[in-house]
Amino acid sequence: MKLKTSKLDLNLKHTFRISRESSDVRNNVLVEIKHQGLTGFGEAAPSPHYNESADSVIDTLSRFSLEGYDDVFLLEDILNHAIETLSPNWSAISALDMALHDLVGKKLGVPLYQLWGLNPAKTPQTSFTIGIADKPEIQEKTREADKYPILKVKLGTDNDEAIIAAIREITGKPIRVDANAAWKDPAEARLKIEWLAGRGIEFVEQPMPERSEAMNRLKQESPLPLFSDEDSRRPEDVPRLADSFHGINIKLTKCGGLREALKMIHIARSLKMQVMLGCMIESSLGITAAAHLLSLVDFADLDGHLLIQDDPFAGVSYDDGYLRIPDLPGIGVTRNPQKPQNDRTPISPN
Repeated sequence: MKLKTSKLDLNLKHTFRISRESSDVRNNVLVEIKHQGLTGFGEAAPSPHYNESADSVIDTLSRFSLEGYDDVFLLEDILNHAIETLSPNWSAISALDMALHDLVGKKLGVPLYQLWGLNPAKTPQTSFTIGIADKPEIQEKTREADKYPILKVKLGTDNDEAIIAAIREITGKPIRVDANAAWKDPAEARLKIEWLAGRGIEFVEQPMPERSEAMNRLKQESPLPLFSDEDSRRPEDVPRLADSFHGINIKLTKCGGLREALKMIHIARSLKMQVMLGCMIESSLGITAAAHLLSLVDFADLDGHLLIQDDPFAGVSYDDGYLRIPDLPGIGVTRNPQKPQNDRTPISPN
């Protein structure tokens, strides 16, 4: 098997702001694994919040070789070796995991959901994210999002109530709130959640910076369900979150890929926790890979590809809030011939 990486820069339709950062371009990485005439694709969406970048992903994968593996079906061996040698760069491991699963599906001639025995018709509707902005921009984005039945709204500023009020002037559709750990004080978090509870909010994601005794108390007092994001990175994190959150948000690029995400889903279910499947800003490659797991979760936040221009891949289609998974082998994505392609000259062939 041959591994190569290349930069995959994604231009956003609008500046995307959350409580700790903003961006107009996301610098992702494309991973390709070639074996016996087939190519498996994976995408890394590194985050500075986790001390990752496109360069760190490429550098990390340049130190990993697949030369000793002739059997792509040895996923446990290959990915355990990757975790042992490449962690904690989980976005790099995730892209490798994704490309290997894509290759396995292509060799067997089946989509990943079929390989796992899952029903692609039993999926929750996905939310559509609106980043932090002033009132005119917030309302413009809300109008543009008219076709999306569920909104996810980023909060974590001094104007949180004004943001929700501005959206409520436009629509009464369900809203999910994500504070990205910006509410530092437990009393502030409790008051904001109580205010949100009267405004058609479904749940609140990562209200405070980290799991703690204060977070445990907040869960007991909260009138809304609380979901962990920044705290729920790896399978071993999940049992420690049960006292602080009602559910977890799983992202492939954060946990290490499809194999690790499946572990997190099963652990959360054993603890009677709810599960949301989320994403970073990614192309249809990363989103489609995650979508194969949708029938196993309660909530979906797989909208990263809807926020970018010139998607270099074609994969899931959007149908009234539902993501329809293509009936193609592996992940099921193809190069998008109608969109300009980034330079995919190999940067680190192994």
